[in-house]
Amino acid sequence: MSRKQIGLIVLVAAIVVGIGFYLTKGKKSVSVKQIQLNGTTEKPSGPANIGNVSPISGVACDNWNGRSFAVMQPADVAARPLAGLSQADMVVEMVAVYGSITRLMGVYGCNNPEEVGSLRSARHDFVHLAKSLDSIYVHWGRADIEQFKEVLGSGIIDDMNCNDDAGKSSGKYCFRKEASGNMRGVDTGYAKFASLIEGAKAFGYSMENKFAGYPHQEDAALDQRPSGGNLRVAYAKPFDAEYDYDKASNSYFRTWGGVADTDRNNKEKIAPKNIVVMIADAAPIKVGEQYVNVQIGDPWFDQADSGSAFFYMNGQQYKGTWKKDKTKINSKLTFLDEQGQEIKFVPGQIWVDIIDPGQALRWTPAA
Repeated sequence: MSRKQIGLIVLVAAIVVGIGFYLTKGKKSVSVKQIQLNGTTEKPSGPANIGNVSPISGVACDNWNGRSFAVMQPADVAARPLAGLSQADMVVEMVAVYGSITRLMGVYGCNNPEEVGSLRSARHDFVHLAKSLDSIYVHWGRADIEQFKEVLGSGIIDDMNCNDDAGKSSGKYCFRKEASGNMRGVDTGYAKFASLIEGAKAFGYSMENKFAGYPHQEDAALDQRPSGGNLRVAYAKPFDAEYDYDKASNSYFRTWGGVADTDRNNKEKIAPKNIVVMIADAAPIKVGEQYVNVQIGDPWFDQADSGSAFFYMNGQQYKGTWKKDKTKINSKLTFLDEQGQEIKFVPGQIWVDIIDPGQALRWTPAA
């Protein structure tokens, strides 16, 4: 057999192997299309709540119409407990490294903690969610993803990058603490909320929130609440979370990696009143890349913008769907019941966990 014939056989074999990889593992990676920075927007609808209440949590407060801050925070064990989360109107949690590390975005509007941290880098999956809430996006650096720098530098969202590569000197509004205990260098970034507000004003950002909000209902009467219930969201350990329903407070005490989750600032238990679990496909953003893409309707990478969801409030589980129009950068992340009507939350913190269909979700109602 000639060298030419051998070479031809090797080439054909390589093509066959490549096709096989694409049809199996390759299908789980993301097809990255060119990021468009001129995505369409939608006009905000009318307010979902009546009165001077947070459009997100439905809780009355002095700062009900103030601009919210969406702050990137880590899930790493060395950074726990995090500062500020007990006072967030909403928290969004999802995987940041495929099959492994999660990351959180605390959204602070009604109540601004004195200090928030630690602060970590931006991820593209969170940007359009922050935009949908009309939040100022706060982060310390960004993921090293091709084209992502264009997104943050385009002005498509009001952001504050404490790492200073946004060119706005955001860093002077943040600071680093001295590492202690298990804390690593990357876990030492923090900010005083008064400084974040000062910086946002200095950058000329509007300080009035335009988000229409989520609708709310009253808490169930005490005698209509169950005496318990447990929800397990099986992210990879030690990022797995559980929530134990507390009848008296009508909230869910959060356990993180087997340890009670508390706020570093005030030692209070993390206890959301509402939990949303969204089901969405996740995959490496490209073959061989650690960063993940979650199909939740971003206008740059996603093909899907809806899926199933489970809702937990008043000690009960409800089934429904989620929707986020990927053709509109600031489209509302909408939560719907099985009849297609928008979910009405009880007043208080909303905690959103986003999981892949292959991850376990278990609700154990009260006996």
